[in-house]
Amino acid sequence: MSNSVHSNASALVALQNLNQINDRMAATQNRISTGLKVEGAKDNSAVWAIAQNQRADLGALEAVKTSLDRATSLADVTLAAGEAISDLVIQMRQKAVAASDPSQTAESRAAYNDDFQALVRSVQQFADSASFDGVNLLDASEAAPLAFLANVDALDTITIDPQDFTDGGLGLDVVNLLTPAAAATALTAIDTALADVNSAMATLGAQAKQIETHNTFVTKLMDSLETGIGKLVDADLAKESARLQALQVQQQLGVQALSIANQAPQMILSLFRT
Repeated sequence: MSNSVHSNASALVALQNLNQINDRMAATQNRISTGLKVEGAKDNSAVWAIAQNQRADLGALEAVKTSLDRATSLADVTLAAGEAISDLVIQMRQKAVAASDPSQTAESRAAYNDDFQALVRSVQQFADSASFDGVNLLDASEAAPLAFLANVDALDTITIDPQDFTDGGLGLDVVNLLTPAAAATALTAIDTALADVNSAMATLGAQAKQIETHNTFVTKLMDSLETGIGKLVDADLAKESARLQALQVQQQLGVQALSIANQAPQMILSLFRT
Protein backbone atom coordinates (compact mmCIF):
# COMPACT_ATOMS: atom_id res chain seq x y z
CA MET A 1 0.00 0.00 0.00
CA SER A 2 1.48 3.35 -1.05
CA ASN A 3 2.04 6.13 1.41
CA SER A 4 0.53 9.57 0.78
CA VAL A 5 -0.08 12.78 2.64
CA HIS A 6 -3.21 13.45 0.59
CA SER A 7 -5.13 10.33 1.61
CA ASN A 8 -4.85 7.66 4.28
CA ALA A 9 -6.28 4.41 2.96
CA SER A 10 -5.27 2.50 6.07
CA ALA A 11 -7.16 4.92 8.29
CA LEU A 12 -10.23 4.69 6.07
CA VAL A 13 -10.21 0.88 6.26
CA ALA A 14 -9.69 0.99 10.02
CA LEU A 15 -12.54 3.48 10.36
CA GLN A 16 -14.88 1.31 8.29
CA ASN A 17 -14.04 -1.72 10.42
CA LEU A 18 -14.59 0.27 13.60
CA ASN A 19 -17.97 1.53 12.35
CA GLN A 20 -19.05 -2.03 11.57
CA ILE A 21 -18.03 -3.14 15.04
CA ASN A 22 -19.93 -0.23 16.59
CA ASP A 23 -23.04 -1.14 14.57
CA ARG A 24 -22.86 -4.75 15.74
CA MET A 25 -22.36 -3.57 19.32
CA ALA A 26 -25.41 -1.31 19.09
CA ALA A 27 -27.52 -4.18 17.75
CA THR A 28 -26.27 -6.53 20.48
CA GLN A 29 -26.89 -3.96 23.22
CA ASN A 30 -30.41 -3.43 21.88
CA ARG A 31 -31.10 -7.17 22.01
CA ILE A 32 -29.87 -7.27 25.59
CA SER A 33 -31.90 -4.23 26.68
CA THR A 34 -35.14 -5.39 25.00
CA GLY A 35 -34.65 -9.12 25.47
CA LEU A 36 -35.67 -9.59 21.83
CA LYS A 37 -33.68 -10.75 18.86
CA VAL A 38 -36.61 -9.93 16.56
CA GLU A 39 -38.11 -6.66 17.75
CA GLY A 40 -39.67 -5.53 14.49
CA ALA A 41 -40.28 -6.57 10.91
CA LYS A 42 -36.93 -5.20 9.70
CA ASP A 43 -35.05 -7.58 12.03
CA ASN A 44 -36.52 -10.69 10.40
CA SER A 45 -39.70 -10.15 8.44
CA ALA A 46 -40.71 -13.82 8.16
CA VAL A 47 -40.19 -14.61 11.85
CA TRP A 48 -41.85 -11.36 12.91
CA ALA A 49 -44.96 -12.16 10.81
CA ILE A 50 -45.20 -15.66 12.30
CA ALA A 51 -44.81 -14.26 15.81
CA GLN A 52 -47.50 -11.64 15.20
CA ASN A 53 -49.94 -14.31 14.04
CA GLN A 54 -49.18 -16.33 17.16
CA ARG A 55 -49.69 -13.24 19.31
CA ALA A 56 -53.09 -12.75 17.68
CA ASP A 57 -54.06 -16.33 18.56
CA LEU A 58 -52.74 -15.83 22.09
CA GLY A 59 -54.85 -12.69 22.51
CA ALA A 60 -57.93 -14.54 21.29
CA LEU A 61 -57.23 -17.37 23.72
CA GLU A 62 -57.05 -14.80 26.52
CA ALA A 63 -60.65 -13.89 25.69
CA VAL A 64 -61.62 -17.58 25.63
CA LYS A 65 -59.98 -18.15 29.00
CA THR A 66 -61.73 -15.12 30.48
CA SER A 67 -65.06 -16.55 29.31
CA LEU A 68 -64.22 -19.99 30.72
CA ASP A 69 -63.05 -18.49 34.03
CA ARG A 70 -66.40 -16.73 34.27
CA ALA A 71 -68.17 -20.00 33.48
CA THR A 72 -66.13 -21.78 36.15
CA SER A 73 -67.03 -19.21 38.79
CA LEU A 74 -70.71 -19.34 37.84
CA ALA A 75 -70.67 -23.14 37.90
CA ASP A 76 -68.98 -23.17 41.32
CA VAL A 77 -71.59 -20.83 42.79
CA THR A 78 -74.42 -22.80 41.19
CA LEU A 79 -73.12 -26.16 42.42
CA ALA A 80 -72.55 -24.85 45.95
CA ALA A 81 -76.12 -23.53 46.14
CA GLY A 82 -77.53 -26.67 44.51
CA GLU A 83 -75.77 -28.96 46.97
CA ALA A 84 -77.05 -26.87 49.86
CA ILE A 85 -80.60 -27.04 48.48
CA SER A 86 -80.31 -30.82 48.11
CA ASP A 87 -79.30 -31.03 51.79
CA LEU A 88 -82.30 -28.88 52.72
CA VAL A 89 -84.69 -31.15 50.82
CA ILE A 90 -83.26 -34.15 52.69
CA GLN A 91 -83.97 -32.38 55.99
CA MET A 92 -87.48 -31.60 54.76
CA ARG A 93 -88.03 -35.28 54.04
CA GLN A 94 -87.05 -36.14 57.60
CA LYS A 95 -89.63 -33.65 58.90
CA ALA A 96 -92.30 -35.03 56.57
CA VAL A 97 -91.67 -38.63 57.62
CA ALA A 98 -91.85 -37.67 61.29
CA ALA A 99 -95.07 -35.69 60.75
CA SER A 100 -96.63 -38.68 58.95
CA ASP A 101 -96.62 -40.65 62.21
CA PRO A 102 -100.32 -40.96 63.23
CA SER A 103 -99.34 -40.83 66.90
CA GLN A 104 -98.05 -37.27 66.63
CA THR A 105 -100.07 -34.63 68.44
CA ALA A 106 -101.35 -31.56 66.65
CA GLU A 107 -98.85 -29.45 68.56
CA SER A 108 -95.93 -31.65 67.50
CA ARG A 109 -97.15 -31.70 63.93
CA ALA A 110 -97.42 -27.88 63.96
CA ALA A 111 -93.84 -27.66 65.25
CA TYR A 112 -92.67 -29.96 62.45
CA ASN A 113 -94.57 -27.82 59.97
CA ASP A 114 -92.91 -24.64 61.27
CA ASP A 115 -89.50 -26.23 60.77
CA PHE A 116 -90.59 -27.49 57.36
CA GLN A 117 -91.77 -24.07 56.18
CA ALA A 118 -88.51 -22.50 57.40
CA LEU A 119 -86.63 -25.00 55.25
CA VAL A 120 -88.87 -24.15 52.27
CA ARG A 121 -88.01 -20.47 52.72
CA SER A 122 -84.32 -21.36 52.90
CA VAL A 123 -84.62 -23.24 49.60
CA GLN A 124 -85.99 -20.09 47.98
CA GLN A 125 -83.33 -17.90 49.59
CA PHE A 126 -80.52 -20.20 48.46
CA ALA A 127 -81.85 -20.24 44.91
CA ASP A 128 -82.15 -16.45 44.89
CA SER A 129 -78.59 -16.06 46.19
CA ALA A 130 -76.95 -18.36 43.62
CA SER A 131 -75.84 -15.56 41.30
CA PHE A 132 -72.48 -14.57 39.85
CA ASP A 133 -71.88 -11.45 37.78
CA GLY A 134 -75.61 -10.85 37.61
CA VAL A 135 -76.44 -14.35 36.33
CA ASN A 136 -78.48 -16.89 38.30
CA LEU A 137 -79.02 -20.40 36.96
CA LEU A 138 -81.26 -21.63 39.79
CA ASP A 139 -83.98 -19.00 40.19
CA ALA A 140 -85.73 -19.58 36.82
CA SER A 141 -84.54 -16.21 35.50
CA GLU A 142 -82.62 -17.85 32.64
CA ALA A 143 -84.74 -19.64 30.04
CA ALA A 144 -82.02 -20.91 27.68
CA PRO A 145 -78.64 -22.58 28.27
CA LEU A 146 -75.88 -20.07 28.93
CA ALA A 147 -73.07 -20.34 26.35
CA PHE A 148 -69.37 -19.57 26.86
CA LEU A 149 -66.51 -19.36 24.34
CA ALA A 150 -64.64 -22.59 23.64
CA ASN A 151 -62.21 -21.59 20.86
CA VAL A 152 -60.65 -18.59 19.15
CA ASP A 153 -63.04 -18.44 16.19
CA ALA A 154 -66.00 -18.04 18.59
CA LEU A 155 -67.94 -20.73 16.72
CA ASP A 156 -67.82 -23.45 19.38
CA THR A 157 -69.28 -22.89 22.83
CA ILE A 158 -69.67 -24.73 26.12
CA THR A 159 -73.04 -24.40 27.82
CA ILE A 160 -74.49 -24.57 31.31
CA ASP A 161 -78.16 -25.45 31.60
CA PRO A 162 -80.35 -23.31 33.87
CA GLN A 163 -82.48 -25.06 36.49
CA ASP A 164 -85.45 -24.08 38.58
CA PHE A 165 -84.57 -24.75 42.21
CA THR A 166 -87.07 -22.26 43.63
CA ASP A 167 -89.64 -23.51 46.12
CA GLY A 168 -92.31 -23.17 43.44
CA GLY A 169 -90.20 -24.84 40.79
CA LEU A 170 -89.67 -27.83 43.07
CA GLY A 171 -93.34 -27.94 44.05
CA LEU A 172 -92.61 -27.29 47.72
CA ASP A 173 -94.44 -24.01 48.16
CA VAL A 174 -97.93 -25.51 48.44
CA VAL A 175 -97.39 -28.40 50.86
CA ASN A 176 -97.55 -28.58 54.66
CA LEU A 177 -97.33 -31.10 57.48
CA LEU A 178 -100.39 -30.11 59.50
CA THR A 179 -102.21 -33.44 59.05
CA PRO A 180 -101.07 -37.01 58.37
CA ALA A 181 -102.61 -36.83 54.89
CA ALA A 182 -100.92 -33.49 54.18
CA ALA A 183 -97.63 -34.92 55.41
CA ALA A 184 -98.02 -37.91 53.08
CA THR A 185 -98.71 -35.56 50.16
CA ALA A 186 -95.71 -33.47 51.14
CA LEU A 187 -93.54 -36.59 51.28
CA THR A 188 -94.47 -37.47 47.70
CA ALA A 189 -93.68 -33.92 46.56
CA ILE A 190 -90.39 -33.97 48.45
CA ASP A 191 -89.31 -37.27 46.87
CA THR A 192 -90.05 -35.84 43.43
CA ALA A 193 -88.17 -32.63 44.27
CA LEU A 194 -85.18 -34.56 45.60
CA ALA A 195 -85.00 -36.70 42.45
CA ASP A 196 -85.25 -33.59 40.27
CA VAL A 197 -82.59 -31.73 42.23
CA ASN A 198 -80.14 -34.62 42.21
CA SER A 199 -80.68 -35.27 38.50
CA ALA A 200 -80.13 -31.59 37.71
CA MET A 201 -77.05 -31.51 39.92
CA ALA A 202 -75.59 -34.47 38.03
CA THR A 203 -76.04 -32.51 34.79
CA LEU A 204 -74.54 -29.36 36.29
CA GLY A 205 -71.62 -31.31 37.72
CA ALA A 206 -70.83 -32.87 34.33
CA GLN A 207 -71.00 -29.48 32.63
CA ALA A 208 -68.78 -27.92 35.30
CA LYS A 209 -66.23 -30.71 34.81
CA GLN A 210 -66.27 -30.13 31.05
CA ILE A 211 -65.60 -26.43 31.61
CA GLU A 212 -62.77 -27.19 34.02
CA THR A 213 -61.16 -29.66 31.61
CA HIS A 214 -61.43 -27.28 28.67
CA ASN A 215 -60.09 -24.38 30.72
CA THR A 216 -57.05 -26.47 31.64
CA PHE A 217 -56.53 -27.28 27.96
CA VAL A 218 -56.76 -23.61 26.96
CA THR A 219 -54.27 -22.67 29.68
CA LYS A 220 -51.78 -25.27 28.41
CA LEU A 221 -52.34 -24.12 24.84
CA MET A 222 -51.63 -20.51 25.85
CA ASP A 223 -48.45 -21.58 27.63
CA SER A 224 -47.31 -23.47 24.52
CA LEU A 225 -48.00 -20.48 22.27
CA GLU A 226 -46.16 -18.15 24.61
CA THR A 227 -43.19 -20.50 24.68
CA GLY A 228 -43.25 -20.78 20.90
CA ILE A 229 -43.31 -17.01 20.46
CA GLY A 230 -40.40 -16.71 22.87
CA LYS A 231 -38.34 -19.20 20.87
CA LEU A 232 -39.00 -17.16 17.74
CA VAL A 233 -38.23 -13.66 19.00
CA ASP A 234 -36.51 -13.81 22.40
CA ALA A 235 -32.79 -13.17 22.56
CA ASP A 236 -30.39 -15.63 24.20
CA LEU A 237 -29.06 -13.22 26.81
CA ALA A 238 -26.10 -15.41 27.76
CA LYS A 239 -25.02 -15.62 24.12
CA GLU A 240 -25.61 -11.91 23.56
CA SER A 241 -23.59 -11.03 26.65
CA ALA A 242 -20.67 -13.13 25.41
CA ARG A 243 -20.97 -11.52 21.98
CA LEU A 244 -20.94 -8.04 23.54
CA GLN A 245 -17.74 -8.78 25.44
CA ALA A 246 -16.07 -9.99 22.24
CA LEU A 247 -17.21 -6.89 20.38
CA GLN A 248 -15.89 -4.64 23.13
CA VAL A 249 -12.46 -6.21 22.69
CA GLN A 250 -12.73 -5.78 18.91
CA GLN A 251 -13.73 -2.17 19.43
CA GLN A 252 -10.66 -1.48 21.55
CA LEU A 253 -8.44 -3.10 18.92
CA GLY A 254 -10.21 -1.12 16.19
CA VAL A 255 -9.57 2.14 18.01
CA GLN A 256 -5.90 1.24 18.34
CA ALA A 257 -5.69 0.29 14.65
CA LEU A 258 -7.27 3.61 13.66
CA SER A 259 -4.87 5.49 15.92
CA ILE A 260 -1.89 3.75 14.32
CA ALA A 261 -3.22 4.39 10.82
CA ASN A 262 -3.71 8.08 11.61
CA GLN A 263 -0.04 8.35 12.56
CA ALA A 264 1.15 7.23 9.09
CA PRO A 265 1.17 10.76 7.51
CA GLN A 266 3.26 12.02 10.41
CA MET A 267 5.77 9.25 9.77
CA ILE A 268 6.06 10.39 6.12
CA LEU A 269 6.68 13.98 7.21
CA SER A 270 9.40 12.83 9.59
CA LEU A 271 11.38 11.59 6.59
CA PHE A 272 11.77 15.20 5.39
CA ARG A 273 12.85 16.66 8.69
CA THR A 274 16.45 17.72 8.93
